[in-house]
Amino acid sequence: MAVPSTVWADVVDQDTAVAALRAAARSPVHAYLFLGPPGSTKEVAARAFAATLLTEAEDASSRVARLVMAGEHIDVREVRRTGPAISAEQAREVIRLAALAPVEGRRKVMILHEFHLLQADAAARLLKIVEEPPASTTFIVLADLVPPELITISSRCVRITFRAIRNDVLAARLAADGIDPHVAAEVAAAAGGDLVRARVLAVDPTLAERRRAFADVPHRLDGTGATVIRLASDLLERIDEAAAPLVGRHAAELAELDARTSRTGERGAGRRTLEERQRREFRRHRMDELRGGLAVLAAGYRDALVAGTVERPDAAVDAVHRIHAAIESLERNPNEQLLIQALLWSLPAVGR
Repeated sequence: MAVPSTVWADVVDQDTAVAALRAAARSPVHAYLFLGPPGSTKEVAARAFAATLLTEAEDASSRVARLVMAGEHIDVREVRRTGPAISAEQAREVIRLAALAPVEGRRKVMILHEFHLLQADAAARLLKIVEEPPASTTFIVLADLVPPELITISSRCVRITFRAIRNDVLAARLAADGIDPHVAAEVAAAAGGDLVRARVLAVDPTLAERRRAFADVPHRLDGTGATVIRLASDLLERIDEAAAPLVGRHAAELAELDARTSRTGERGAGRRTLEERQRREFRRHRMDELRGGLAVLAAGYRDALVAGTVERPDAAVDAVHRIHAAIESLERNPNEQLLIQALLWSLPAVGR
């Protein structure tokens, strides 16, 4: 007899967090804060924990667990921001949903995504409901970090910490998925501990070439604006092309959702939610590509300092600082073309 699959199967390299959640499921409290970087599988863990709370089991093959893990169970409400941050209007909707009684069972779970992007007035509105929800409601708050707006709410939650997935674990996971071990190792090094990003990069044949293009920029600069414009356009075109595997995966997810809805009749209203999540993934993928490429560029100047191939060491040090400032500015959604052009124009050339 086959052993039932577990809802925790796709929570990767988070043994401490999973052990804490398994213990918590036996006597759950009102609210939990899942804290950790993107791609650490904390979202998967949130659904796994929700499925465990609803079913009082870890079997991923049950109807309830399957719906929860697909983000489609009526008693597991997932709230995602609709703008740049969770607004007071969205907070009111969270309060309304939290007050409703469960539909199918005795318990309801509210999963609040990207809670680090929370407006101050929204935080003030949500504090009381998170601190004292109805007895049937459990909150799972997901955040990459704890900004000032989240400190008070976070103090009312049991904190579960997730870490970036280690490179060797990422590589092993990709190899288990059928990726060549050498490719898996290179992808893991570029993914920054993010499993979602690693899986996209693993089917991207242009990854190595794209990293080389960023690394080669210091050697191609010649002090002219024409070269800067050409290099910036080339880098951004490569990033556009890098999204092709993600676009293909998104199309497959939509087709799978449509097929499941047609086959089972189970809630098909999740299409809009899926499309919204895909748009966010697409934007994050672009930002991750830019950050990763700029990190490779910065490493090129550090390598030049070590090798002594830069005429002015102070200029190379300044270049690294400028590149890291550009990486930080990506959080403000700048015009990418202008950002890269201005950055490249400020950087020194490096000999080979």
